[in-house]
Amino acid sequence: MKRLWWLAVAAALASGVGDAESLTREQIQQRLASPPADFKNLEAPGANLSGIDFAGASLFGANLKGANLSAANLARCNLNVAILRDAVLVKADLREAQLFSSVLAHADLSKADLRGARLMGNFERATLEGANLEQVQGGADMRNQPMGLVRLVLAGARLKGARLGQANLSRADLSFADLREADLSGVDLTRAKLVGADFTGATLTDATLDAAEIHQAIFTGAVGMARVRGLDTAEGRDTAIFDR
Repeated sequence: MKRLWWLAVAAALASGVGDAESLTREQIQQRLASPPADFKNLEAPGANLSGIDFAGASLFGANLKGANLSAANLARCNLNVAILRDAVLVKADLREAQLFSSVLAHADLSKADLRGARLMGNFERATLEGANLEQVQGGADMRNQPMGLVRLVLAGARLKGARLGQANLSRADLSFADLREADLSGVDLTRAKLVGADFTGATLTDATLDAAEIHQAIFTGAVGMARVRGLDTAEGRDTAIFDR
């Protein structure tokens, strides 16, 4: 993304150069039997890791591209700088997991549980239909942004029916995201990029859209619009679609 993001990623990866480790499913389960489990820089692309209990483990910098992690327990895991592009995480438990500079583009997180997780990575075109993202911490930290904005990217993501109540998505990029019938009660979308996002039938009660970009966004049938905060300061209201 921006230069600061990639500098952070490069520095993190450089600290683990030479530490990459390939393990089979059986070896991973054996190591998990003797905690604490450290899988820093694990190399397991395409592996079948479905249903494995990784709770609290470090998967920092792990390469899990295309891996099957369906129903896996990843609660409280350190997944910072991990690569999960195209991974399958259907019904996975990611509560309070850390995902900073992680790549989950095109990943399938349908019905996954991400409550309270820290998300600051690339979820472009990921599937999160029916997922629980309540109280997710995905707001950009503006205290350390001297070289460009590091933010959560959900551009083109599929979030139909997802629960995002009380989530912090300030400055997140949800351009053209499918948020139909999603619950966004109390969500913070301050300065978020919502260009072309589809909120048809979504619940937006007490949501905050201060200075958000809503060009061509669709709010047809959205519930709670009368209680949305900051809509009058949003950019692109003239091209957004509202109920008449």
